[in-house]
Amino acid sequence: MNQLEQMRIYAAVVKSGNFTAAAVQLGISKQLVSKRVMELEERLGARLLHRTTRKLSPTELGRVFFARCLSILQAVNEAEQEISSSTGELRGLLRVSAPVSFASLVLAPALNQFMQLHPRLEVMLDVDNRMVDVIGEGYDMVIRITKQPDEGFVARKLTDSSLVYCCSPDYLARYGSPQSPAQLGQHRCLASKAAEWLFKDAGELLKLQVHPVLRSNHGEVMCEAAIAGLGIVGLPGFYVEQAIRRGELVQVLQDYTPDIGAVYALYPQHRQASLMVRSFADFLQEWFKTE
Repeated sequence: MNQLEQMRIYAAVVKSGNFTAAAVQLGISKQLVSKRVMELEERLGARLLHRTTRKLSPTELGRVFFARCLSILQAVNEAEQEISSSTGELRGLLRVSAPVSFASLVLAPALNQFMQLHPRLEVMLDVDNRMVDVIGEGYDMVIRITKQPDEGFVARKLTDSSLVYCCSPDYLARYGSPQSPAQLGQHRCLASKAAEWLFKDAGELLKLQVHPVLRSNHGEVMCEAAIAGLGIVGLPGFYVEQAIRRGELVQVLQDYTPDIGAVYALYPQHRQASLMVRSFADFLQEWFKTE
């Protein structure tokens, strides 16, 4: 068994916390993941993981080995990229993290086209709404929606992001359009569990507590509910822009819509030299200009 491959499998297990998630990420069976980790422990003569029925966690030696694995795997990837840079052909593994819904609704078609342009490239896309540790978890790039990009990273702005309040034409016909946030008390609202909406009024940010008929932490669910005429929804623009273009949703309260920042491609300063990372960032910026 290739030692680098064992390291990749072990690193994936530690990052994901279980064999099943690591297997999905790597595209191999859970049984094979477990077998390779056991072979690695046997080869090293040391126990690397604490195993329980619910979760795996690294032992003290396992944490040390995990850190070394990340360093070695990154060095190998950078060496491959350095060779690719000299030939102008993108090769190697590009590791990207992005929020779940943004990845499926917006990033996926852009990534598909980029990979078609660079067939020798491999991509590992992790979709997760948590704030990942970019360097500690070995990512080349993360996509984040924020007002203030993290310091110490190269921040490439992709597009602006604002909250959009909208509803279906059928809902407007039945209930009318609110003329100000104060009138939302007379309307059916679809909101997150916190049920707090943000508005811009006379240059000030206004927070308004609404009483939704539907609460959900899933933006795509709320978008579909709005299309079905269940009420007014407030979501980042990328959730609803296609439905608005198709006439399935109509924007309301436009004079009160606040900016919530922008979408950025962030990568560590030391990845600035990577042709692969720079090329993907360049591609995404051009992609969003034409969308």
